[in-house]
Amino acid sequence: MSFPCDRLEDILSGILDRVNQPNDIKKLSKKEYEALAMEIRRFLVINVSQTGGHLASNLGVVELTMALHLWMDFPNDKLVWDVGHQSYVHKILTGRKDGFQTLRQYHGMSGFPKRKESNCDAFDTGHSSTSISVANGLAKARDLAGEKRKVVAVIGDGALSGGMAFEALNNISRMKTNLMIILNDNNMSIAENVGGMASYLGKVRTNVAYTGFKGGLERFLKRLPGIGEIILNKLKKSKESIKHLFIPGMLFEDMGLTYIGPVDGHNISQMLTAFESASKVKGPVIIHVITKKGKGYEKAELDPCKYHGVEPFDLRTGNTFGQKKRTFTEIFSETMMEWFRKDSKLVAITAAMPAGTGLNRVVARYPKRCFDVGIAEEHAVTFAAGLAAGGFHPVVAIYSTFLQRAYDQILHDVCIGGLKVIFAIDRAGIVGNDGETHQGIFDLSYLCHIPGLTVMAPGSGKELKNMLEFAMTLNKPVAIRYPRGSAYERPEKLKELVFGKSEVIFETSSKELDICLFAVGSMVETAFIVGKRLEQAGYLVGVINVRFVSPFDQETILSFARRTKILATVEENVTCGGYGEQVAAFLEKERILKPKFLSFSIPDTFLEHGDIEQLKKKCGLTPDQMISSIQQVYQKITKLGN
Repeated sequence: MSFPCDRLEDILSGILDRVNQPNDIKKLSKKEYEALAMEIRRFLVINVSQTGGHLASNLGVVELTMALHLWMDFPNDKLVWDVGHQSYVHKILTGRKDGFQTLRQYHGMSGFPKRKESNCDAFDTGHSSTSISVANGLAKARDLAGEKRKVVAVIGDGALSGGMAFEALNNISRMKTNLMIILNDNNMSIAENVGGMASYLGKVRTNVAYTGFKGGLERFLKRLPGIGEIILNKLKKSKESIKHLFIPGMLFEDMGLTYIGPVDGHNISQMLTAFESASKVKGPVIIHVITKKGKGYEKAELDPCKYHGVEPFDLRTGNTFGQKKRTFTEIFSETMMEWFRKDSKLVAITAAMPAGTGLNRVVARYPKRCFDVGIAEEHAVTFAAGLAAGGFHPVVAIYSTFLQRAYDQILHDVCIGGLKVIFAIDRAGIVGNDGETHQGIFDLSYLCHIPGLTVMAPGSGKELKNMLEFAMTLNKPVAIRYPRGSAYERPEKLKELVFGKSEVIFETSSKELDICLFAVGSMVETAFIVGKRLEQAGYLVGVINVRFVSPFDQETILSFARRTKILATVEENVTCGGYGEQVAAFLEKERILKPKFLSFSIPDTFLEHGDIEQLKKKCGLTPDQMISSIQQVYQKITKLGN
């Protein structure tokens, strides 16, 4: 049942008020389940409209989560959510309703499972295709310890397309471990699912012939006196041949898992029956449930992709608040559209994120040259290497945090061969509310030490366009990392890109300087503000746009280090392995002792969720904090000089 946007206030029966602790749902009567599901959906829509968050995926698993909580015992039993952004209902049912007022806010409740937040969260998740591996480990740990508990993994059909999920299935079938896998099939990841697994599940999803035939045949045979049970037992022993008649491939059974389904993922009674049946089976069981992403909120049902991860919005109109400026992602999309018209060899690859990376417009206009490989970043990169080896010019658009999963493929399959592949790395730096698992603060560290890989970082929207066009002219692998959100538009004219060279934005003096700031990408705007304010305060200042983090511009560093009292680097990357560490090591190697060196970067830690500006303040990356640090160091230097 779906409720209209203007009737949210009517859905209130007080049942949710009685669910305040783990397992409280078991105190309710069956007649109250439907009303509770409606109240939970109302709660989700109202709260997420105020804080932002993952809406459509959570609306789709309300009954599934309720059924699991009715069947399992928390915190003893272990429930592992793949990705984890669909765990909001689980949080509601485990005593965390009040936390939704601070959902995804600094020091507030995470939008993903967190063990430090509740002992009902079995594992910290955030990336796709990990749940079956984790559940296998938890189940084996249970067995080795001689304990009794249920272990369940919930994985979506999109996440099941990831190679790691197949590795886990292969291992589970070999180990014969008792655990249950819930395949939450809504025909969506973020964008619509693609590939062979999606096609296979589509056939199973629509094949009612086998399910209907099996039930009718069993009822008929049981009515036959004497021989009915004998025939039925014979047929059960030969179930493989019957299933193969009706369900193509029977992939899961062929891998050694018992398959149950498809089951209506919005029918609690059906799911509980399936769970009980699964508990009687020895070894791993996969239960295939069909759900509808966005269920219960009309706008999310009509456009589940838009409401996958949403900013605060008007729940009646569905519109997000505030006027948005042009983003780096939009500029990337526009540039790709231009170059697809110019270069017939240009191709684009995304891993289940055509809208998030800005490729959806390109896909619509050039479908034959755009490839969505599903949630499979490793394959995406090596697939691009193959295209490059075949004479095409691939652009791989992936978020920074997800590109981590393809490190070996970048190094081994692309860079060793020096293949022309462009990595468009979106969401680099601090991304904010999704927290530790999604911050793009490690890419400079894991990319810049790879020989032959050019790593660039634009300081403005215009510069991103220039860098993409420049990368098209290079016959080598290139990575361009750019941040989430609005693109900075610099007031001064950009200087021409020269390979491997930084750009001097301004310098107060051509001779001695008090402070020189070398800023990487997203921090150019901040460095410009800091530089101008220091200049107004009477300091002699230089501000440099690094542009190329690799290759490292030694010449520009040397020229300024020799005539500057304080040299500082500014970046949205962890300190270890970042640009600042490169500069510090170079200055030490060259025995340049004159400048006092400062590194403004992200501490070597996992950065929690929160507003981007709050997180920058935590890391000491606001203009006020940087100016204060620089002035303190300058005062010490001056005193020592006197």
